[in-house]
Amino acid sequence: MGILNEGNPKDQPLHYGEIFHIWIYSAKKKTTISTYQLYLSHAGDNDLKRLLNNLVKQARQAAEECDELLVHNGIMPPPSLPERPSVRLEEIPAGARFSDVEIAVAVGENLAAGLVACSQITGSSIRIDVGLLFSKYYALHLASSAVALGISKEKGWLVPPPLQIRRPEH
Repeated sequence: MGILNEGNPKDQPLHYGEIFHIWIYSAKKKTTISTYQLYLSHAGDNDLKRLLNNLVKQARQAAEECDELLVHNGIMPPPSLPERPSVRLEEIPAGARFSDVEIAVAVGENLAAGLVACSQITGSSIRIDVGLLFSKYYALHLASSAVALGISKEKGWLVPPPLQIRRPEH
């Protein structure tokens, strides 16, 4: 029996890759909170604002869970960014504003990158609790991606790649 076979997985040591990925994921979530708070000031569409608010809540929870895991293992978590002040959309000059389309595209890209990151972290984890935690984050990213895609389609913001209109006959 080795050290990784005994007892509660939470009492087993993290390997350096797990530490690095958990730390980076926490830092990314803290940056996401700040960025999405900025987007909330720029967004005009209510569905997009709801999505952003949900994503901020998810990012806060993920950062807290990752930080708790790091602290439990004697690792200092990354610093949080300061909260952004709330700004009314009308106060932002038109040329300096992000459009709802730009925000939706950026959020979609971020969610897609999150899916890849969570999958990689899950696959490289040897602690079951870490793999399960990032599997949970993967599922949240996937569900949020479906909502974001639905909003983009409904609002006409999605610019599709070339579509195959005529299918070859067999």
